[in-house]
Amino acid sequence: MGSWPQGWLVASFIFHLLGSVTCAVSAGWLVHRADRQIALQGASEPVRPDRNAAIGALCLTAVWSALVAAFGPSADIVTISETARNLAWILVLYRLFANDGRHRSLTPIRPVIAVLACVEVLQVALLFADIRLAQVAAATTLTFEISMLFYIMVSVGALVLLHNLYGGASDAARKLLQWSAIALGAMWAYDLNYFTIGYLSGALPFEMAAMRGVVTGVVAIVVAFGTASKSAELRLRPSREVAFRTLSLILIGMYLIVMVLIAQSLAMLGGDFARLTQVGFLFFASVATLLWLPSQRMRSWLRVMTVKHLFQHRYDYRAEWLRFTRTMGQGADTSSSLPERVVKAMADITDSPSGMLLLPDENGTFQLASRWRWPDIEVPAVAMPVQLAELFENDSFILDLDDVRQGNNRYGEAEFLPAWLNDAGDAWALVPLLHFDRLTGVVVLSRPASPRRLDWEDFDLLRVVGQQLASYLAEQSGHQALMESARFDEFNRRIAFVMHDIKNLASQMALLARNAEKHADNPEFRVDMLVTLKNSADKLNALLARLGRYGAHGSERREEVDLGAIAEAVVKRYADIHPVSVIRKEGCDVAADPEALEQALVHLVHNAVEASEEGMPVYLDVSTDGINGRVDVIDSGCGMSPEFIRNGLFKPFVSSKNAGFGIGAFEAREMIRAMGGRLEVESRENLGTRFTVQLPLYAAAEFLARSSDDFNAEVA
Repeated sequence: MGSWPQGWLVASFIFHLLGSVTCAVSAGWLVHRADRQIALQGASEPVRPDRNAAIGALCLTAVWSALVAAFGPSADIVTISETARNLAWILVLYRLFANDGRHRSLTPIRPVIAVLACVEVLQVALLFADIRLAQVAAATTLTFEISMLFYIMVSVGALVLLHNLYGGASDAARKLLQWSAIALGAMWAYDLNYFTIGYLSGALPFEMAAMRGVVTGVVAIVVAFGTASKSAELRLRPSREVAFRTLSLILIGMYLIVMVLIAQSLAMLGGDFARLTQVGFLFFASVATLLWLPSQRMRSWLRVMTVKHLFQHRYDYRAEWLRFTRTMGQGADTSSSLPERVVKAMADITDSPSGMLLLPDENGTFQLASRWRWPDIEVPAVAMPVQLAELFENDSFILDLDDVRQGNNRYGEAEFLPAWLNDAGDAWALVPLLHFDRLTGVVVLSRPASPRRLDWEDFDLLRVVGQQLASYLAEQSGHQALMESARFDEFNRRIAFVMHDIKNLASQMALLARNAEKHADNPEFRVDMLVTLKNSADKLNALLARLGRYGAHGSERREEVDLGAIAEAVVKRYADIHPVSVIRKEGCDVAADPEALEQALVHLVHNAVEASEEGMPVYLDVSTDGINGRVDVIDSGCGMSPEFIRNGLFKPFVSSKNAGFGIGAFEAREMIRAMGGRLEVESRENLGTRFTVQLPLYAAAEFLARSSDDFNAEVA
C-alpha cells in the first residue's frame, strides 16, 4: 500500500466503504422480504432455497469490504475474510442448483464444490507460511504466485459451474437464475482478470484493487433483486431513446479507441515523418467524425439497427401515440393547418422526411390538398384516379410503391397507379385514410433516409393511424359544412332585407317616372329625367335579378351563344383598365345563358387582374374538342396554394383579399354549373393560375335533347 498513489488510496477507501454499506443494506432488505413473505399465510410462492446463503454471503462480503477500507487489501485479516467471503459465494452457487432440484441429481457437483472450498481454505495456510518465511524473498514470491494460482483456479472453477448451472436449466428456471448468474459471473470474471494480471506481473494492480469496491456494490444490488421471489418478472427494458444513445456512445467510443490505436501504431515508425503521419491521421479522422456524426442518414441507420436487434417490436407504441397526440392536438394558432399536421403525424411514424395529402373533389378524383416539406415534386391537377380510390376502399391496403415498381400487382393497383407517382423515385408508400369504409384521403410518404422494406408491423400501425386521421378530417369537413350553412342562413337573411329595400326603391322610381310624364313643364328636363330614371330602374331590376340567383339553380334559359364573341365582350370591358386579350378564338357555339356566361367570365377575369401585377397581361384562350367549348383564363400572377384552392377558393365568404366578400368564384362556378358546364382550376404559387370553363356545344346539346325526347316517347 505504501507504493500506491495517494489518489487511488482515497478512491479505494471510498469505493470499499460504499461497497460494504451496499452489501449490508442488500442483506437487510432480503431479510425483511423473507420475514414478510413467511408471515403471509397465503404467500403464492415459497422462499427461494438460495436466499439464506445469499444473505450470509452478502454479510461476509460487507465485512470483507469494510476491512479493506480500514486496513487495505494486503492485510492478513483481509485475506482471511476474503476466504470466508469466497466460501460463502461458493455455497450460494451450490444452492442455486436447488431452484430446480438438480442439487440432488447432479452428484458430480458436490466433489467440485468441495475441491473449490479446499483450495480456498489453503489460502489461509499460505498466509501462515508467508508470515513464517517473510524474511526469505524467494519464499515470499513463491507463496504469492501459488496464492494467485489458487484464486485463479477458484474463479475458473466457479465460472465453469455457473455455466453448467445456467446452460442445463429449464426455461422456467433460467428466468429465476438469470440475475443471480449475471452478478456471480461478473464478480468471478473480474476476479479472474484481477488475479491473472497479478500472477503475470508479480504484483496486484492497484487500480483494479480499488475498483473491486464498486464491483462489490453492483454485484450486491443485482444479487438482492435476483434472489427475490419475483425476480423472474424483472426485465431490463431500456427506452428506445436510451438504447439509441447508448449504442451511439459505444460506437463513438470504439471509433476513438481505433483512432488512438492507429495513431500509436504510426508513432512506432519513429522520426519526424512518423509524427507528421500521426498528426495527419488524427486531423483527417477528426474531420471525418465531425462530418459523419451529424449525418441524418447515419442516425437513421443506427436507429433502424437498434430497433431491429435490441427490441421485439419496431415501434415504441406509447411514444408514437404521445407524439401523434401532440402533433394533432396543436391549436389553430399554430402556423400549420390540419392537412399539414395530418401529413406530419403520419410521416413521423416512419421517419419519412416529407409527404403529401390527397383529398377527393366533388367528382371523386383526388387532388393535392397539402404538402409537407416536399415542394419540388410536380403533382397534376388529377393526382389519383377514382379507380385506385375504389381499390383502397374495397381492400383497405397500404400501397408499397417499391413493391409495385418491382412488378408485383396484388390488388390490381399497378394499372391505376399514376405515372407521376411511379416515376417519383423518392415516393415510398400510399396510406389510405378510411372513415367508416369511405376513403376520405390518401397520404403519400417519401422514402426515409435509411431505406427499408415495409413489413406487417408498419402496415398495422399505419392502417390504425390512417383511420384516426380520417376521423379528424371527417370532423373538420362536417364542421366546415355547418359553418357554411350558418353563413348562408345569415347571408340569405341579409339579402332578403336588401332585396326588399331595392324593390321598394325601384317601385318608387317607376312611379316617379310615370308622374313626371304627366306633370313636367319643361320638355327637355322631362326627357333627361325620364332617361335617367329609366336607366336607374333598369339597373336596379338587373341587380335584383342577379341577387335572386344566389342560392337558386340559375337560369333555365339556353340558347346558342358564340363563346368567342362573349370572350371579346369581356375583353372590351377591361380595355382601359388592364391588358386583357384573346390569344386564340376557335369558332364554337355553346348552349348557355349569355348574360350569366358573361358575368361568370367577368368574375374570373377580374380575379386574374387582381392577382397580376400592373401591366402583366391576362389571356383568354377559346377552343373546342368537338363536344365541349372551352375558354381558359390565364394569368401569371401570385397563384394559389393547393390548400386554398380546396378549402377557400369556392367557399362563400372566404376571400384572399382584405375587402373581398368571397362570393365571386363561388358565383361563377354556380352559374356555369347551372348551364350544364364545369369550372376547373390549376394554380402554382408565384407562377400563375389557369381557370378553365367547359360548356357543351349547342349542336351536341340539341342532339342529346332530341335523343332523350325520342327515348321518352318510345317508353311512353
